[in-house]
Amino acid sequence: MWSSYKVLVFALVAASSFMLVHALDFCTSTDSDCHSDSHDSTTSSSQLSTNAGRSRWNISVSKLIQDLGQFRVSCKKLIESFPIDDVDGNFARPVKNCIFSRSSPTPLKGRLRLAAASKDAIEGILDLDVAVTRSDDFLRYASGGRLPSGSVPLAHRYGGHQFGYWAGQLGDGRAHSLGQYTNRKGEVWELQLKGSGKTPYSRSGDGRAVIRSSVREFLGSEAMHFLGVPTSRAASLIVSDEPVIRDQFYNGNVKTERGAVVLRLAKSWFRIGSLEILAQSGERDLLRKLLNFVIDQHFPSINSDDPDKYLMFYSTVVNETAHLIAQWMSVGFAHGVCNTDNFSLLSITIDYGPFGFMESYNPNFVPNTSDDEGRYSIGAQANVGLFNLEKLLMALSVLSNKQHDEAKIILKGYFDIYQTRFHQLFKAKLGLLGEEENDSYLIAFLLKMMEDTQSDFTMTFRQLSEVSAQQLHNRNFTQMWALEELSSHKLFSDWLSMYLLQLSRQPNDSDLDRQHRMKNVNPRYVLRNWIAESAIHKAETNDFSEVALLHHILSFPFVTQETAEEAGYAARPPLWAKRLKVSCSS
Repeated sequence: MWSSYKVLVFALVAASSFMLVHALDFCTSTDSDCHSDSHDSTTSSSQLSTNAGRSRWNISVSKLIQDLGQFRVSCKKLIESFPIDDVDGNFARPVKNCIFSRSSPTPLKGRLRLAAASKDAIEGILDLDVAVTRSDDFLRYASGGRLPSGSVPLAHRYGGHQFGYWAGQLGDGRAHSLGQYTNRKGEVWELQLKGSGKTPYSRSGDGRAVIRSSVREFLGSEAMHFLGVPTSRAASLIVSDEPVIRDQFYNGNVKTERGAVVLRLAKSWFRIGSLEILAQSGERDLLRKLLNFVIDQHFPSINSDDPDKYLMFYSTVVNETAHLIAQWMSVGFAHGVCNTDNFSLLSITIDYGPFGFMESYNPNFVPNTSDDEGRYSIGAQANVGLFNLEKLLMALSVLSNKQHDEAKIILKGYFDIYQTRFHQLFKAKLGLLGEEENDSYLIAFLLKMMEDTQSDFTMTFRQLSEVSAQQLHNRNFTQMWALEELSSHKLFSDWLSMYLLQLSRQPNDSDLDRQHRMKNVNPRYVLRNWIAESAIHKAETNDFSEVALLHHILSFPFVTQETAEEAGYAARPPLWAKRLKVSCSS
C-alpha cells in the first residue's frame, strides 16, 4: 500500500442551529445570495438573514406542519422487506438472520434544552415550521422521550473492519431509527436519534452521547452540507442534565459529562458493514435481499431485472466513493475513522466522530488522537477508500465468477477516477479553465510549497481567490497572512510566474470573474477544531450562543461575514489550537 504522501502526489502528478429561531434565516451555499459578490465580499449577519429570507425561505408557513401531532413517519417498508430480530430487549447479544432489531430509545433524564436546530433541515426536509422546535413536545420527540406517529424504532445490525481488522458484529450501539419520512418534494429521509440509549448492539457501552461529541456532530454535518459535500444532516441537538461517565482519551482520567441526542437524517444509513456482516455469517439469501432493496430504493438508474445489477451497483459505489474522498480532500476534511462500518453505500459522509479540518497543510494530518499509526491521516484517505471497496467486493458473494473478475477490473480504475476528480476540484480552486499540460504540475507545486511552509490550507486558497492579479504581480499581500507565509518559500516566485502566465492564457476571463469563481469553491470558514472547542465549552455551561453563531456562519462558508471576522474565524489559529486533541470517545 502506498504511503500517504505518495497517494496525494500521485493523485496530482499522474493526472498531469440552535437558532435564535425567531431571528436567523439560512440559505444553501449554492444559492446566489450565499456567495460573495465580486465587488463587495463582506456581508453582515443581518444582510445574510435578509437575503436568505428573500431567496430561499419564501415558503408559506401554512404549507409547513405546525402541529407535531400531524407529523408521521413509516417503518412499513423496512419491516416488511426484512426479517426482524425475534428477541426483544435492549440487552447486548449476538444477533443473527436479520437486518434490524426492535429497540426503544431510553429518554434522557433531567431537564431538556434545545441546544441547536437547523432551519434548513427542519423546514426544507421535514416540512416542519421551525417554530415547533421551541415546544416541549419537540424536546421529547427529538430526544427519544416520545415517538412520532407511525414509528417502530429499530437498531441496525452491521459489522465492519476497524483499523484494518474484522471486528465482528457492531451495529447501532447508541442510535435508533425512528422511521422514514416522505416530504412534500417526494424525498424519503430516514430519521435517526444518536445518543438515545442502549440497543442489542451496545456491547459494553451505555448507549449515550455527550455534549462534546454531539455539538461536533451537529455542526460538522451541517457545515459539510453547506460546503457542498454529500453528507447526512442534523436537524436538532437536545442536551440534558443526565450524567454520563467518560474517559475521553482512554488514559484513566474519567470524568462526568452530560448526555445529549442528535436528530440526524439521511436517505439511508446502510453502509459497507451492513453487507459484510451478512457475508461473514453466511446469510447469503438475506444479503441478496438487502442488495435488492438498496438498489431498488437508491439506485434508480439500475434495472432491477438486469442480470448484472450487482456489478453495476458495485461500479457505482466505486465511482461515487472516489468522488466523495476527492471532495473531502478539496476542503481539507479528514474523517478520522474510515472503518468499513462508517462508509455509506450511498457514498455520503456519515458518523462524525474525531474528524478534523486540516489547518497547516500536511498530508500526514491525523485528527484522531486514538489513531496512533496514522492509518486514517488525510493523505491516506484515498488508500483507505480502496481498502474498504476491496472489502465490499469480498462481501458481494452473490456475484458470479465472471462478474467478480469484472468487478476487480472496475476496482483497478478507482485511482484513475479519484485522480481525475481531485484534479478537477483543485483546478477549480485555482480558477483554472480548460486543459493545460502543466495544470497538475501547478497544483502539485503549490501543495509542496504549502507543506514546506506549513501554510494554512483553507486560507491559502481563499486568499488566492480574494487577491487581484495586480496584487499578485506586485506580491502585495497586506493583511493576507496565509499568502505571506506561502510567499516565504524560495520557489514562490517561480510558481507565481507560472500561475499568472496560466491565468493570462484564459480567453474571455476577467480578473473579477476569476475571483468570483474561486470564492464560490474556496470557503473562508470551516469548522476548525479550536472553533468547535470554544462553542463546546460554552454549551457545557448551557450557553448555546456560539453554537448558534457557528451554525449561522458555517451555513454561508463562502461569504465574508463581519461577525465571523470579529470572532477571528478566518484569522491565524491561536497557538493553543495545536494542543487540541479529539478521540473516538463520545
